[in-house]
Amino acid sequence: MKRGILVAALSALALSTSAAYGADSVKVGFLSTLSGPGGALGIDIRDGFELAVKHAGGKLGGLDTEVVVVDDQQKADVGRQAVDRLLKKDHVDVMTGMVFSNVLLPVMPSILANDTVYISTNTGPKEYAGEKCDKNFFVVSWQNEDIPAAMGKYVTEQKHKGVFLIAPNYPGGRESIEGFKHLYKGKIADEVYVKLGQLDYSAEIAQARASKADSVFFFLPGGMGISFIKQLVASGLSKDMAMYTPGFSGDQDTIKAVGEPMLGMYNAAQWSPDLDNAQNKQFMEDFQKTYNRIPTMYAAQGYDSAMLLDGAIRKVNGKIGDKDAFRAALASAPFKAVQGNFKFNNNHYPIQNYYMRLIYKNDKGQITNKTVGTVFTDYHDRYATECKMK
Repeated sequence: MKRGILVAALSALALSTSAAYGADSVKVGFLSTLSGPGGALGIDIRDGFELAVKHAGGKLGGLDTEVVVVDDQQKADVGRQAVDRLLKKDHVDVMTGMVFSNVLLPVMPSILANDTVYISTNTGPKEYAGEKCDKNFFVVSWQNEDIPAAMGKYVTEQKHKGVFLIAPNYPGGRESIEGFKHLYKGKIADEVYVKLGQLDYSAEIAQARASKADSVFFFLPGGMGISFIKQLVASGLSKDMAMYTPGFSGDQDTIKAVGEPMLGMYNAAQWSPDLDNAQNKQFMEDFQKTYNRIPTMYAAQGYDSAMLLDGAIRKVNGKIGDKDAFRAALASAPFKAVQGNFKFNNNHYPIQNYYMRLIYKNDKGQITNKTVGTVFTDYHDRYATECKMK
């Protein structure tokens, strides 16, 4: 009799544990910059993410999916309030979407302390790539220094007399310049940092002219880059300085606003519209049909983030409550990325290729990017060796 009671009790416990791990739905907290000078970047990430949800039939991993979208306005205090609401009121299962590290870094401790998985669709700060790597922090895009490092290598090969460096004075900007300098072996004529969101560059263009540099490397995201390029061209200095940028400032959001002055500009990225694989072709076709514009790398990153979630949820058969199994599934990267080969390093940052892109006019008369070479193959960020994942 006692044995029968014990068996029944164990069976009930097993059923309750299984039910606790299983789920009928998944709720995603999507916090991003959707307004202001950097708003176009968050909008593209959101649209790419939502397209992937559509491709999954509205059900990531087969689960009914709710995406709670919130604008952080590129402000840390707004981000903190939103995170508190998403975690405590909305009880989201996963968070994603942030564009800028000045928002991500202040709010990330709260997300991780809540044992909530965060999938970074854009910024990949060094803080979580090395010693502070975390089991709940995954980056689908890149480590902040990776793409600038590719540009540093490329610009070195062009043998310019000197390069003028300019970026916003915030973690992502400083890391971008550090990444460039990591592999750049030439002369740095000057190095300038500006306020995040700055749109007037008359003083900095005067500094660039005075530096006698024959090239400029700039990381100025969103509206910042648009303003800088327009003002550099208007000053006439672009005739004497070759312009180089990471893909962040050489993509469709900037191209649409600036146009032909960007023709011939080189920029590096982990993705390009012309990459020849089935998933990228479908993404390109459906994004343009849905949104009537060419996607950016930001849109591609948003798309891949949702596809990663879809694959991981399927791999655990919807049991996202089993967090160890869910994290292991995410780490295995069970999806086909639009850039082709993709896997996570030990620090949950990507191992992937980085390409050199050229801005040109295609046979439809559209100004866009095309791939002209591969700078890095299966690149590992330089902080991964410091990560001792717990």
